[in-house]
Amino acid sequence: MNPNCTNCSSVVDMAFVSIYSVIFVVGLPLNVAALWIFFFRGTLRSNTIIYMKNLAASDLLLLASLPLRVYYYSKRPLLSQTVCEVAGLLLLVNMYSSIFLLTCISWDRCMAVCFPLQPWVQGLRRQAKYICVAMWGLSIVGTIPSYFVNKAEKKNDTLCFDSRPRYIMDVRVSSAMVLAFAVPLVIMVTSSWGLLRAMHQSTAVQMELVNGTKIQHMVVINVAIFLGCFLPYHLVVFCYQLQGLNKEHWDVVYRCALLLACANAALDPLAYYFATETFQHLVTTDHLFQGRGTHSNNAGETEYLAQPLGTHHQPTMPTPVFDVPSCIKALDVKEATGQL
Repeated sequence: MNPNCTNCSSVVDMAFVSIYSVIFVVGLPLNVAALWIFFFRGTLRSNTIIYMKNLAASDLLLLASLPLRVYYYSKRPLLSQTVCEVAGLLLLVNMYSSIFLLTCISWDRCMAVCFPLQPWVQGLRRQAKYICVAMWGLSIVGTIPSYFVNKAEKKNDTLCFDSRPRYIMDVRVSSAMVLAFAVPLVIMVTSSWGLLRAMHQSTAVQMELVNGTKIQHMVVINVAIFLGCFLPYHLVVFCYQLQGLNKEHWDVVYRCALLLACANAALDPLAYYFATETFQHLVTTDHLFQGRGTHSNNAGETEYLAQPLGTHHQPTMPTPVFDVPSCIKALDVKEATGQL
């Protein structure tokens, strides 16, 4: 083997070890802390919180598969095909469950803000628990069969995480994977556009009952993270089906794209949980409530206290609805967005 190629491989391996380690070290405590606060310190009860709990659990399961990748790229051990496939399956299931749950969060926020008075919308939003179960089921049922594609084909055990999975070369599976990303992407972009449009027309924002600028930044950042983490991976999956491309050269690109997808597990807590003032309020004031012996379960009270400083004098009553959905109730906006 060319010494230069060996050196290049060592550099690439160390880069993967370093980045996967950072994702794991950052993502693990953030997601554990988020789940702990959601279950044991949270005073806010909302549909969006249900999605966030499931998202944190999904990210934790994805992170659980990363230490094996760090070990592989650092030591280059001979791992069995079964071990590699199980680790890959765990990552894939939770990557798509994260995609679906992130889409549900965007959809739920849009419905809460754009249709605050529609009974059927609110009834559908109250089914968040069952929607989460459906998203988990869809991720598992849709992912596991992919690992039985070309199962009889013998795979080089020494490659493990270096080679592309067998199912990537199957046009049916890769097309289903791209579709499983494209549909949520359309829903997320549409929901985000609807939320931004509603915020622009909202009387609650114009009266400064909620901080419209921060909510707009939140929506843009969420979509940017979604695209930055998952779009490269699915573009590479799509490119494997193009004729005339050197598939071997794309294997390194595939590993880099997969690395970006895994980074979402560390970014989700920063973008969806700890960035919201409502979540920060849960962290900083829960002990205060307990110290006074009044641990509140009132979502409206929490949302009011989570308002930016200088707006507490504003009334907490919903904004009068003159033209639904052009004018939006302030508390619906806060409940949906975490009062960013």
